[in-house]
Amino acid sequence: MARQPKKKQPQTTAQRLDSIIKSARKIMRKDKGLSGDLDRLPMLTWIMFLKFLDDMEHIEEERAEIAGKAYRGAIEAPYRWRDWAAEEGGITGPDLIDFLTLDVAERPDGTKGPGLFAYLRNLRGNNGTRGRKDVIATVFRGLSNRMESGYLLRDVINLIDGIHFDSSDEIHILGRLYETLLREMRDAAGDSGEFYTPRSIVRFMVEVTDPQLGEAVLDPACGTGGFLTEAYAHMAKQADTVEKREILQSSSIFGGEAKPLPFLLVQMNLLLHGLEAPKTTPDNSLKVRLSEIGEADRVDVILSNPPFGGEEETGILNNFPEDRRTAETALLFLQLIMRRVKRGGKGRAAVVVPHGVLFGDGIAARIKADLLKEFNLHTVLRLPEGVFAPYTDIPTNIIFFDTTKATHDIWFYEQPKPEGRKKYSKTAPLTFDELKPCLDWWNIRKENEQAWKVHGPDLIETDDAGRIIACNLDLKNPNAGGVVDHRTPLEIVESIEAKEQRVLAIMSDIKRTLSEIA
Repeated sequence: MARQPKKKQPQTTAQRLDSIIKSARKIMRKDKGLSGDLDRLPMLTWIMFLKFLDDMEHIEEERAEIAGKAYRGAIEAPYRWRDWAAEEGGITGPDLIDFLTLDVAERPDGTKGPGLFAYLRNLRGNNGTRGRKDVIATVFRGLSNRMESGYLLRDVINLIDGIHFDSSDEIHILGRLYETLLREMRDAAGDSGEFYTPRSIVRFMVEVTDPQLGEAVLDPACGTGGFLTEAYAHMAKQADTVEKREILQSSSIFGGEAKPLPFLLVQMNLLLHGLEAPKTTPDNSLKVRLSEIGEADRVDVILSNPPFGGEEETGILNNFPEDRRTAETALLFLQLIMRRVKRGGKGRAAVVVPHGVLFGDGIAARIKADLLKEFNLHTVLRLPEGVFAPYTDIPTNIIFFDTTKATHDIWFYEQPKPEGRKKYSKTAPLTFDELKPCLDWWNIRKENEQAWKVHGPDLIETDDAGRIIACNLDLKNPNAGGVVDHRTPLEIVESIEAKEQRVLAIMSDIKRTLSEIA
């Protein structure tokens, strides 16, 4: 008897959406104007962004109609997705490219007017308040169309039109697919010194800081928005009335991101998670003079993983006190965060810092002394190597502080290495479950094999003139037994190189200080 062919199973929503995204990226690879994922992903994102906005506004139109109210969307005809993108046989080829890119173009309805990007960049909110129009304008000011073929672009648009953002099932699945795109973007950007925070770390930091509805949460170097989306989801559980939801939408989430691609991605990420008009700015948060930051600029909670290393221009360094200017970007951001957190016990912060910040002398020591004297540095979570793989194997730490008092006791918690392995990796990352023992310990605060405490003021060392010469937070676990170094020779060499880079950064600070004295 002949074998009956297997009946083809219908695609799940996840499979269909995954297929759409893969097909769109395959088409984009054929375009000569796109050279890699750092070109393709922004293109794909802004196309999805416009489709999402149109679906969202279509839902709002229907609700307004049922309620007997007038509705006016942020994007008007003929610039809505439904006007130029939704028809499979719609505007294409050179006409499509012209419509997108020219300051004045022939529009899909046959009239002359601003091209799509020109129109979107010039949107303005009503009555001087930041709204959806301002978000759209800010996003598109940092974008351009990189595709050369309007025919290939039409094929991509036709595919994306098959995603229905008015379906809760599709939005949920797309959210997961979108996170995959974010990870790929992170991998593509890893060589540029951008280290993105693993979801497990983000979730832990949000859990222990526990932002409450009515509090303002800030990430001054928000990247693609991991901390902001997690904080938003955390507070959304508390928004069980219309009034509370309005508070959540209007005055809860704030961020800054200087690089165009992450900025685009954080807008889309926050919109997908339900924040209707994200209050994130496309600026370097360090551009504001530290002394000009007052109480009105301060927030309740700061969650951040500032960039490590790097060099800032002189204009940025001039925003900091002379004896606190440094080549280490992480230390500049730490000073900014210290300045922007609310005083009087109302503010708290959780910040990822590289290992070198803990043991650094000179300017680093003075900044850490400021932290201990002016804030309550209550916890340092020491993370093992590989947590930020594949971007770096440099060990990192999370410092937690608030404004309740000056530092007295500092608790250290050393996250153990993964059982049976030397370190974490891209394929075997740190999971949230592995952090649960620390989460359980958080409110108990008892010494054990991983946890110990020290008297903070004792860590500040001064010379005979009272000048700060050291403030070492790089303390070894006194409760741990002897540890055998199982690293390969290559890993040891890489560790030495990382230490040399940190030494060079410190030497750069010293040279700058000496040149200013001379």
